[in-house]
Amino acid sequence: MATEGTKYQINYKLNDGTLINLYAATVQELETGLTDLSMVSTLIKSTGAELGGVPAQAAPSVAAVVQAFNATPVQAAPAGGGNTCRHGAMALRSGVGQKGPWSGYMCAAPKGAPDKCETIWVR
Repeated sequence: MATEGTKYQINYKLNDGTLINLYAATVQELETGLTDLSMVSTLIKSTGAELGGVPAQAAPSVAAVVQAFNATPVQAAPAGGGNTCRHGAMALRSGVGQKGPWSGYMCAAPKGAPDKCETIWVR
């Protein structure tokens, strides 16, 4: 049930009538909830099929979800630490420009992605 702090609410109704509601107060909480939900989606479908007698369907692939929602997959943070963003490990890049040497951690999202994170500059 949605609480007073709920800013985001997503509701899914499966073909067999199963209702799934996801509530979150922050974008990070929403992303975590969606990730958790995707990890148990096959279990939810198979349980519904066992209880309702409806044949289980395969969970959609990551590529199908990315295409349907025009989204960039969120990757887990690297085990060794370092700078990360919601797209995964940020790559340390460096070079020399007109103002001298530069270096910064770059987002792993593809070039031109609308949700590409800002560079973390090393000063």
